[in-house]
Amino acid sequence: MSTYSRIHAIDVHAEGEPGRVLIGSHLHVKGATMAERLQYCEKHLDDLRRLLLREPRGYPALCGALVLPPADPAADFGLVVLEQGGFRPMSGSNLICAVTALVETGAVTVSEPVTDLTVDTAVGLVRVRAEVSGGRARRVTFANVPAFAVALDHVLDLPEYGRVPVDIVFGGQFFVQARAADLGLVVEPGAAKQLARAGAVLRTAAQQQFPVAHPLNPDINEIALTMIHGPSPTPGVSGRNTVVLPNGPVDLADPATWTGSLDRSPCGTGTCARMAALHARGELPLNTPFVHESVIGTTFTGTLLDTAQVGPYQAVLPTISGRGWITGFNQYVLDDTDPFPYGYTLGDLWGATEQER
Repeated sequence: MSTYSRIHAIDVHAEGEPGRVLIGSHLHVKGATMAERLQYCEKHLDDLRRLLLREPRGYPALCGALVLPPADPAADFGLVVLEQGGFRPMSGSNLICAVTALVETGAVTVSEPVTDLTVDTAVGLVRVRAEVSGGRARRVTFANVPAFAVALDHVLDLPEYGRVPVDIVFGGQFFVQARAADLGLVVEPGAAKQLARAGAVLRTAAQQQFPVAHPLNPDINEIALTMIHGPSPTPGVSGRNTVVLPNGPVDLADPATWTGSLDRSPCGTGTCARMAALHARGELPLNTPFVHESVIGTTFTGTLLDTAQVGPYQAVLPTISGRGWITGFNQYVLDDTDPFPYGYTLGDLWGATEQER
């Protein structure tokens, strides 16, 4: 007779980007700090990440938010992010998903019209303000960790695309950011496949050609995501972008592996990184709203409140505001006879199919 493992999750989307929120205290994630807990997840919970984000339960654009007890007693809860490329220290859209889920289910103490929360992450405490009406989170605004530019207009040598200037920026995780025009592209839904292809090349080339490490947490040492940005035709919008999520290993010598999925939201940490790059260029002053549009037309609004110093880097203190919507309350099941306990990938939707153990 089969036995079942059950995993409860609240599915939410933040301005279009789906996040699977796991109330994970029962997982007993070990570590005295959230940085140590992130490392524990990387070493011990990757099977769970793959099970939930890959087929048959997931799909390439899906992310997740693991809600844990905080390591810092000043925080209300801890957060570790699950993405197709691995566990991450922070994500704006996933934070908005987690806060929306916790507020609307009463899992945190809620007050109207405003609920203030503090979230413990591997890159520091994040202050959150949720506007609440009728038990619903109508808008979530968070003060992110310091964001900073590591390099501006650094030239990468890319196969097919040639020499392309990029910014290397930290906004909660490390991004390589490039102008769409420098890649011969525009940021629009009809160019989704071309954008994903270019983003896969950019991320892999940046990882190979530009090593990074956070000065206060050197274990955060990977360029995790690509942002491709450009102007928006929408009135009142400051710019449009798409962030490319990895969906399989990329070999720069094999164009068949140049695949990825687009973030459906404007990307919270990516918007923080974009604002940091603009500020470093003198193009975005403090206390100036920056409306960032996704490839599907949804927006986050960011603002730089102040400056700070992070190791050798001049940093900015950004806020991001957006909204999430609960889409389902789900109980995922793993049957002990299931032939795909770690999920699977297939090359029609994903990158190169990985052989499961």
